[in-house]
Amino acid sequence: MAVTYLDFELPLAALDTRIETLRRTRDRSGADTRELRRLEAERRELEGTLYEALSAWQRVELARHVDRPQTLDYVQRLCTDFFELHGDRAFGDDPAIVGGIGTYHRQPVMVIGHQRGHSTQERLSRNFGMASPEGYRKALRLFHMAERLGMPILTFIDTQGAYTGVGAEQRGQAEAIAHTLRAMALLRVPIVSVVIGEGGSGGALALGLADRLLMQEYSCYSVISPEGCSAILYRDRTPDNVARAAEALRLTARDLYRFGVIDEVVSEPVGGAHRNPRRAGEALERAIARHLAELKAQSLPALLARRYEKYRRIGRYVE
Repeated sequence: MAVTYLDFELPLAALDTRIETLRRTRDRSGADTRELRRLEAERRELEGTLYEALSAWQRVELARHVDRPQTLDYVQRLCTDFFELHGDRAFGDDPAIVGGIGTYHRQPVMVIGHQRGHSTQERLSRNFGMASPEGYRKALRLFHMAERLGMPILTFIDTQGAYTGVGAEQRGQAEAIAHTLRAMALLRVPIVSVVIGEGGSGGALALGLADRLLMQEYSCYSVISPEGCSAILYRDRTPDNVARAAEALRLTARDLYRFGVIDEVVSEPVGGAHRNPRRAGEALERAIARHLAELKAQSLPALLARRYEKYRRIGRYVE
């Protein structure tokens, strides 16, 4: 599979090209083998240095990476017998949000998440994961179905934000998001949410009001995109100001864990989940299983009380 490199990863791309060439052409003299080992060691050192010192903007770029695993990729790895459900029973089906019933660790769960799409055609058909009101109303329908059936809920967040087109506004975008937030606050089943890519604005929050909120290491979560923030604060979207806005937003997983907004940072392979989807899926599976087991052990009154307190605590500060 061809690897897509971001601008800051180009030094790695040059090394990878040389390594791949040597692997194809190395002879039996041993000289090429020694050179190959040297280049591989140089690459590991550069890789460690590069990803340890990532800026907030570079983490946003990784969160948006075109090859990054998406909701359906993780569903395939984590669940068996997944059956996708469609439609909001009011207007139509929105493929920007997918949902359905699957088996996770031998228990039925309701899985709901954003789906951006991989190919150009799929991304267009799914509107790049930016959902319309019918997408959130589909999620709301599945939330209530899960509650009736006593199923835990898993949500996967990966969107730049809710769709802001005229049609979406005419069909009640803000109201649809508000209803999902109210429902998630009161659902009588455990909820675990994971930010697997970009978590943007209310479009992300609509699937994120959970008992446990996790973020993958190179994901981001913010009230607004760095580009939008830059346009408002600095009156432009120049690269320097967009990067400056990303730092100011404190949108990285490390920042949000430190502020108590999220409950765990789930590690990823060096370079991002797209570099090794299997390992990324295994780390995510372990984290979800642990949190879900802890939540299922709680009584329903305790579960709801702790969910309430969790969101009341966010934003408190001491002068």
